[in-house]
Amino acid sequence: MKVLVTGASGFVAKHVLSYLSSHGHEPIPTDVAGGLHAGSVTDKSFVFDQLGKIDFEAVVHLAGVADLKKTIDNPYSAFEVNSYGTLNMLELALRKNVRMFVYPSSANVYGAQTSSPVTEEALFNPRVPYDYSKVAGESFVMGYHRAKGLPVSITRAWLLFGEYDAPNRAVPRFVTSCLRNEPIKLFNSGRDATAPSHAENYAKLVAALIEKETAVGQVFNFGGERAVTIRELAELIKKLTGSWSELEMLPPRSELESEPSVSYPSTDKMRRLLGYEYELDLETGLRRTAEWMMSKSSA
Repeated sequence: MKVLVTGASGFVAKHVLSYLSSHGHEPIPTDVAGGLHAGSVTDKSFVFDQLGKIDFEAVVHLAGVADLKKTIDNPYSAFEVNSYGTLNMLELALRKNVRMFVYPSSANVYGAQTSSPVTEEALFNPRVPYDYSKVAGESFVMGYHRAKGLPVSITRAWLLFGEYDAPNRAVPRFVTSCLRNEPIKLFNSGRDATAPSHAENYAKLVAALIEKETAVGQVFNFGGERAVTIRELAELIKKLTGSWSELEMLPPRSELESEPSVSYPSTDKMRRLLGYEYELDLETGLRRTAEWMMSKSSA
């Protein structure tokens, strides 16, 4: 299947492109940063005139502003790209009569939940502009599905990591500290908990969504097979890298973070409707990421 993948230069998109290519699909990358099909999803002439000339059967819409601080500093840009850019891509998908439109939303739409595991029926509790832009995007997606019959599927992922990840995110920061035998800084003493998963696992989910009829019109939570605290994650990375790093317990970065955030998903629906099984367990994914980072640092 020919699959148009937006936001192709992003770290998750790179895993999606690789996975689709190695599993019988023909991904077509597009990104504002460059490449054969370079342009912004906010530019209607680019979307409808240029991308509209390409032959594809599915869309995986990964383009977006994901940096939370940037969305706080510039909410307009967040909504323009994450919400109205999504609207442009939905209209393009409708005109192209695609078999599936995959919209990666975020676990952030749930905000701080009082209990976990979080199911797909949990109420939204967005907090920052990024969260709200994803809520708006989901509304556009389901609007096109219900009013126009566009086949869609939405994912809400927890912490993803892997090769190509941004260096300021948790797993790359911890790996870098361990490789240098430097202290691993843990804000709020690492008491927050989540369900991290390697991005290849998410890529496998994307492949299932474009292949299976049971995915149409559905929302799927996605996260790792088990929940861990951030401290446990740091300790695991330290063990896997054979590091001498010490854990440095730091206070919360703000009063809002004084209470630990414990949030992880129920993945029962994903397993039941899609028959999903994980590609990589947590340890294997972390080891692969650390090995990749070591190879990059020695190159």
